[in-house]
Amino acid sequence: MARGAPSPADLQVVRELAAREVVVTPSQLESWRRVGLLPRHRRRGLGRGRGSVVDSVDPLVVESAAALARHLRQGRDRRLAVLEWFAEAGTPSAAPGAARVPEPPVVAVREALVWALQRSASQRLVEFARSAAGASEEGQDALYTAAGRLMGSYRGAANPALVRAALEAGGDVPAEAEGPDFRSMVHLVAAIGLGAQEVGADALAEAFAAFGMFGLTAEDWAQMLGAAERGEGPEVDWGLLQQNADIVAQVQRASDEELLRAREVLIGLRMFYALYVLHGLLLPDTPAQAALRERIDEWGMFPFLDHVIAIDPSPMQFAESLAVFLAPFYDGLYQVLMEQFAEDRDIFNIPDDDTGPAGFGERWMRAVRELSGPVAAVSGGAGHGPGELALMQPDDVILPQPG
Repeated sequence: MARGAPSPADLQVVRELAAREVVVTPSQLESWRRVGLLPRHRRRGLGRGRGSVVDSVDPLVVESAAALARHLRQGRDRRLAVLEWFAEAGTPSAAPGAARVPEPPVVAVREALVWALQRSASQRLVEFARSAAGASEEGQDALYTAAGRLMGSYRGAANPALVRAALEAGGDVPAEAEGPDFRSMVHLVAAIGLGAQEVGADALAEAFAAFGMFGLTAEDWAQMLGAAERGEGPEVDWGLLQQNADIVAQVQRASDEELLRAREVLIGLRMFYALYVLHGLLLPDTPAQAALRERIDEWGMFPFLDHVIAIDPSPMQFAESLAVFLAPFYDGLYQVLMEQFAEDRDIFNIPDDDTGPAGFGERWMRAVRELSGPVAAVSGGAGHGPGELALMQPDDVILPQPG
């Protein structure tokens, strides 16, 4: 074979992908190898001094090239493509018999995550907050202004149960259905830079209450934080806030296995979150769904999941969410929901209805069509909205399989 000529194995890869209407060239394959994204074909030695030969095309090479071709377009940064590939490899496929998407090289994944997180608005804000430590009053005011600009007027998703009740009654969504106002989270950003003592227990209580975790109110948080401040309760380790705020460092510290697990937790929780939101859009209810919502409510986690999860995330959103779900706490929530799902997996089977998922989907679409007015806004600013969610079908919600 002439120097620089494509190998017969690469030509076979090109032909196999062309049969799927995926266009790649031998030069693309070689360029992807040079940057460590595509493996080389496995070779068999012919004996001492006789070289080696490729017996057959490795399916891993074919499927990896197909994934790159799907996500890497001309002019697009390859790290965005790696993030999309990594997300796709961890997402269950709805197509029966579909080839499994191989994992991208974990070295490339980590590089892409760090690159994306260093450019994220949240990381830049953390770095700005830390630079404000010891700053003048004007510098502290600038920090609050910058944090407030990032938070904007974002509100979380409206309470799906109250939205559903209003839609079924043909009335307006009540004001109490509105999701939490996350603007008070500026106090957490300030605490990262100025210190928790400088910000104060009352302001931090408002910030923690905005997440809605554990069902605690601002008054509940203020009481606990105030007691800790006065030495009358358990001491708060504010160092954890500093540590968890640096999402770049978290990814750099994480092992390969921890990155894979965080992706599993993120993608699994996204599916459970989607079911919770779709309840507000008249998704036919089942005992299995109700049990999952009850578990989420027991942890008081719906507002937080709404804040950090997007149904159809951009690569940058995916990177930020994955960094959050490196924390063991969210692994625990995922385990609880998976255990509940293993107990009752009939998510899309209505009791005493033998039509199964098909009839379930038809009933849902009929309920949506019969609404007297437009579907109310159910979601906040997490990267999705009621129109997108309403177009989903039961088959689109691919739940992870219990082990």
